[in-house]
Amino acid sequence: MSNWPDKFVIGLTGNIATGKSVVRRMLEHLGAYTIDADALAHRAYAKGAPGYQPVIDKFGKWLVTREGEIDRKKLGRLVFSDLEAMKQLEAIVHPLVRQAAEILIQRATQPVVVIEAIKLLEGDLRKVCDSIWVTNAPEDVQVERLMRKRGMPKEQALERARAQSPQSQKVAVANIVITNTGSYEDLWKQVSESWKEVVPGATQAAASTSIAAGKPAAASGELSVQRGKPKDSSAIAELVTRLSKGKRKMTAADVMESFGDKAYMLLQQDGRLAGVAGWQVENLVTCTTDIFLEETLDVQKSLDILIKEVERASSELQSEASLVFIMNDLSKQESIWKQMGYDKRTSETLGVQAWQDAAAETNAAGSVMLFKQLRQDRVLRPI
Repeated sequence: MSNWPDKFVIGLTGNIATGKSVVRRMLEHLGAYTIDADALAHRAYAKGAPGYQPVIDKFGKWLVTREGEIDRKKLGRLVFSDLEAMKQLEAIVHPLVRQAAEILIQRATQPVVVIEAIKLLEGDLRKVCDSIWVTNAPEDVQVERLMRKRGMPKEQALERARAQSPQSQKVAVANIVITNTGSYEDLWKQVSESWKEVVPGATQAAASTSIAAGKPAAASGELSVQRGKPKDSSAIAELVTRLSKGKRKMTAADVMESFGDKAYMLLQQDGRLAGVAGWQVENLVTCTTDIFLEETLDVQKSLDILIKEVERASSELQSEASLVFIMNDLSKQESIWKQMGYDKRTSETLGVQAWQDAAAETNAAGSVMLFKQLRQDRVLRPI
C-alpha cells in the first residue's frame, strides 16, 4: 500500500516508445493527478535546485553552460556511456525526485495519482505504488516510432530500444499490462477498462451528449465551458478546420490522436460548439495552443471564460505557470490579455529553466507567447 491512506497510487513504466506518456495523459483525462518523474529529475539539478551543486561537484564544471545551467546533453552522454557515473547521478537525483513526488502527492486533491518513471521498478518510487502498470510494444514497433517521431536512423533507434532492461521483466511484475500496438481508440479502451478494474470506486465520467457542430453559433446566447472528450473529436476537428480557414485541416482521427498529448477545453453557446483551446500541463507548466473562436462571439468575454477554465483545471494539476501561444488575430488583443494577467514574453525572460524548456518545446514559428505565473510555491525551488 502507498503511504497515503486517502490516495490510490499507480506506478506507470515501460520501455522507450511503448506509449507511457500517452497512457499517463489518458489517465489524467479520466481524473487522475499525474507526475512525470523523469521531468522532475531534470528539475532536480536545474540552476539553484537542490541537486545542482552536488552534480557539479561530482562530475565537474565542464557541464555548465554560459547561462549557468547544467548541459543535459553532455551529462546524458557521460552517464549513458558509464554505468558507474549513472549510479552516482541517480544517487543524487532519485532521493530528490522521491521528495518532490511526495510533496505533489500530498498537495493533490485527486484520489488517484499516477507516477510515470522509466526506472520505476529499480528505485524507491515503486514502494509508494498500489498498482504497477506497464506499457508494452514489440521491438519493431518501438523502432518505427523512434524513427518516425524522433527522426532517428534505424541503427540508433534499435540501439536505444535494446539499451533498456528487457520488457518481459517489467511485464512479469505488472498488475496491468497495456499493449500499445493498435489504434488510439483501442488504447483508450484498454486504459478505460483497466481504470475501472483497478482503481477503487472509479468509473468513467458520466456520459454526456456529444457537442453539436456543423454551423456557426448564434451571435448571442449563454456561454459555458466543458472539458472535451474523445467522443467530441468530430466536432473539434470541424471547428478547427473551419475557423482556421483550412490552414489547420483536422480529422476526427487527428483529434483523437492529439488526446494523447493534450486536453481540449470547449466553449459552448446555447449548446453548440463556439470555441476551443488545446492545452496541457507538462512538468508543472501549462501550455495552451490552438485557440479558435467564432467571429460572432464577444472576444473579451469568450477568452475570459475559456482561459480561466484552463487555469482552474491547471491549478488542480498544480501548474506553476501558464504559457499561451497564439498566431491569429487574438494576438492583437493585448489589452484583453493584460487584463487577464498575461504579458508578452520570450522564453529567455522566463527565469525558471523548466518554464524556458516548455516554451522552447511548444513555441511555433510566428506565434506570440504570453506568460502568467499561477503559483509561488514551486517544487524543487531554488535554495
